[in-house]
Amino acid sequence: MKQFLKIFKFEFLGYLRNKIFVGITAFFVIAISVAMFIPNIISAFSSDVPDEGVTEEKPIMLIASETEGLADAIAPYFSATFEDYDVKISAESVEGVKAKVESREAECAFVFDSLSSYTYYVDNLSMYDMNAEIANKALQTALQIDLMQKLGLSAEEAAAILSATVESKTEALGKNQMDNFFYTYIMIFALYMVILLYGQMVATNVATEKSSRAMEVLVTSAKPTGMMFGKVLASCLAGFAQLVLIFGSAILFYNINREHLQNPIISSIFDIPIELFIFMIVFFVLGFLIYAFLFGAIGSTASKLEDINTSVMPITFLFIIGFMVVMFSMAGGSIDNLAMKICSYVPFTSPMAMFTRIAMSTVAWYEIAISIAILIGSVIGIGVLSARIYRVGVLLYGTPPKFMKIMKAVFVDQRSSTKQK
Repeated sequence: MKQFLKIFKFEFLGYLRNKIFVGITAFFVIAISVAMFIPNIISAFSSDVPDEGVTEEKPIMLIASETEGLADAIAPYFSATFEDYDVKISAESVEGVKAKVESREAECAFVFDSLSSYTYYVDNLSMYDMNAEIANKALQTALQIDLMQKLGLSAEEAAAILSATVESKTEALGKNQMDNFFYTYIMIFALYMVILLYGQMVATNVATEKSSRAMEVLVTSAKPTGMMFGKVLASCLAGFAQLVLIFGSAILFYNINREHLQNPIISSIFDIPIELFIFMIVFFVLGFLIYAFLFGAIGSTASKLEDINTSVMPITFLFIIGFMVVMFSMAGGSIDNLAMKICSYVPFTSPMAMFTRIAMSTVAWYEIAISIAILIGSVIGIGVLSARIYRVGVLLYGTPPKFMKIMKAVFVDQRSSTKQK
């Protein structure tokens, strides 16, 4: 235990002294604070009280038609629908209307051939211009009222028929996937980034010690299990501390600026239920540990730093496969498909798959318990195995060894240690 604590303390302080680690953390905290305070800053520089005698001018929208009385009949519908425009009736010809739009006297214009046929004129058509679609809905109501009047109904009777509404309620007996989608998405991506980033750092640190021959000295004075667990848990704590600072600052700044950040997506991210937050922490930590042990073991088998990327590629692909299964399932809305259920019990994919199912579906408590139990057992088992690979990997130099050669050396070393006892 004493050796473990020394290694743990040394590795953890090494992360805190790392300028890149500290710089990345500071960058994200500052970036989040700036993003959260932007609405506050904008509102501080904008006056809520308009200047006396100054009224904000709305862009002009022209309504024109060669059919007498048609523009006058349509104008009330457009005035009620396009509240951000100053809707005006134009008696000019089509060419005159087009000239006003081209000269920017009017922002846009509708020229009607009939109640159901028109041409929309605009100088530069924005990719976000929805005026034609909005006009179609307004005209559909006007056209329906006109047809009903021709059938003998009054305008009031026609309006009453069209204003009839259907009341409906939706009650989710399980989970509402949209409510939990965003923070599930963020957790999966955070796990993806942290595992790949810190896993690579663990493998690189181990390979650096091996290439400098420092590992050979350490492994003779400390137990490999204590060394491996010390390194991995230190990286886990460093990564967790970084995430707490980043997401903690986000929560703090969100609560400070809550009244200026009235957005349903942002609110859903920060209003995560406490029980779901606990599951997030559990699966996040266990998922990180299992991959960190694997990265550490692989790093001990690499003779040179240049071999790290090639050596860890199978583990990276394994993680990416699980990540893609979860992402495609979330995108398709089928969270409880067969692939997700299988991945929920495979320790390499369960941190993502089971958490996603818990957040966006209904999962029995015993299924969650089985998944967590398998994951905890796998973390311990892979941790011990990684420590043994670490011990054997110290002596493997030259060409990166094959998997079967490593495992054979591990079990031979284990049998030798047992006989000596």
